Amino acid sequence: MYHGQIKIFAQSATPRLHYIAGLIFGNILGSDWKIITDKRDTGDDPVINYSSEAISGSLRMKPHPLLYEDCIKPVGLTAGEWEGIPAFFMTDQDADIPFDIFAASFYLVSRYEEYVTFKPDKHGRFPATSSFAFRNGFLRIPVVDLWAKELAKMLTLNYPGPAFRNDGYNALLTIDSDQPFAYLGRNLIRTAGGLIHDIVTKAGNAGERFRVLTNKSKDPFDVFNYIISNIEATGTDARFFFPAGRYTKYDKNPLWRNSAYRGLIKTISSKFKSGFHPSYYASDNYAVLEQELGRLGSIMERDVTISRFHFLRLKFPVSYNILEKAGIEEDYSMGFPDEPGFRAGIARPFLFYDLAEERQTGLRIVPLMVMDATLYQYKKLDEHAAEKVITGIISETRKAGGLFVSLWHNTSLTENSEWEGWRKLFEKMLTIQQP
Repeated sequence: MYHGQIKIFAQSATPRLHYIAGLIFGNILGSDWKIITDKRDTGDDPVINYSSEAISGSLRMKPHPLLYEDCIKPVGLTAGEWEGIPAFFMTDQDADIPFDIFAASFYLVSRYEEYVTFKPDKHGRFPATSSFAFRNGFLRIPVVDLWAKELAKMLTLNYPGPAFRNDGYNALLTIDSDQPFAYLGRNLIRTAGGLIHDIVTKAGNAGERFRVLTNKSKDPFDVFNYIISNIEATGTDARFFFPAGRYTKYDKNPLWRNSAYRGLIKTISSKFKSGFHPSYYASDNYAVLEQELGRLGSIMERDVTISRFHFLRLKFPVSYNILEKAGIEEDYSMGFPDEPGFRAGIARPFLFYDLAEERQTGLRIVPLMVMDATLYQYKKLDEHAAEKVITGIISETRKAGGLFVSLWHNTSLTENSEWEGWRKLFEKMLTIQQP
C-alpha cells in the first residue's frame, strides 16, 4: 500500500469535490488523498492537476464547472468513451484524462438528474428510462467503480510507489415482506369480507382461506422457512424488511399488532439483520414514517437502523432527509423499479450527498441492482431471460469488485403457478452469486 498521498490540485476545495475525492480515493481505492490549492504543496507525491494551469509531471484532467457550483440546474451532457468504458463530461482530448471523472462520478452518485424537473411515473418516481445512463446504454455498468480503477492504473504506471486496495466481490440478498400472509393478520372486517368475496367469486380460495384461518393449512405466502433454508444452505448474507403501516390501496401488510405477524418479525429478526419497510405514503411524510418506525421497533424490541421504501418510492432529497431525521443509518432503496442496473452508477455502499444543503450526510446508501418484480412485472421476462440479466449484472459487479444486491419478495417465491420457475431461478442465483 502506498503510504504517501495522492494530491489533487484544484482552484478550490469545494464540498462537492471533497465528497467525490473521498468516495473515489478513500471508499473505492483505499488510498490517502488531499486537495491542494497551492502548487507549492505538490511535493514528491503523485498529482492530479484538476485545473487549467500547467503543472510539470502531473496527470492533467480539465474540470467541468459542476463541482465548483453550488446550485442545481439542467446540465448539458456530452457522451463519449474512455478506455473502452462509457464516459461523459468530455472536456479535453489532449489532456491525460479526456473527461472529468470527478464531475461525472458526482453527477451519478449524487443523483443530480433526479433533482432537476422530470416527468414522474404514476407513483411519482423518477423512471429509469429518463436517466442519462439508460438513454446512453450504460445503466447495467458500474462506471464509477471502473473509472476509479482505470485512474488507479494510470497513477500506478506514471508514478513509483502507488498501490491501491483491490476490493473483493461480494453478494447480499434482501427480502421485502410486503405481504407476508395471504389470509392471516387481517382484522375481522377484512377477513369476513375476503371470505365472502372468495365464496362469491373464487370458490377454491374460500376453502384455502378457511383451512388457513382454522390452522389446518399453512398460509400460502408464508414461505419464510423455504427462504431461510436456502440462505443457510448457501451461506448467503441476507437482510429482511418489514412494514408497519396501515392498510391502503398500495400497502397490503398485516396489522402491526397481529400476533402471527409480530411472531414472524421476532423470529426472523433474531436470526438475520432486519429493517424497516416504510409504507407507500411514508416516503415524503416524516410523521407517518416516524410512527411506523416506532411500531416496528416495539416489535423487535430494539432500535431499527436500516430501511427500504415500499415501491422503491424514493424522492430526492426529502426521502433521505426524513430517514436521517428518524435515526436510520443505512438505506437499501437505491435501485430503479422499472430497469435492472446501477441507478447511481456504482456497485458499492456510499454516503448520501444532499445537494439541496450541499453536504455529505452520515446516511449510508446500499445500491440495489436487481429486483424480481422488475424482471417479471416491468420487463415481462420469463425465468430464463431473467437469469441472463441477473448473470450479466453479477458479472459486471464482479469486475468492479463490488457488492451485488438483489431484492426478492416472499410472494414471488411461493409455489403459485404465476411465479412458476422462479424458485429455481432464486436457488440458482444464490449459487452463482457466491464470491
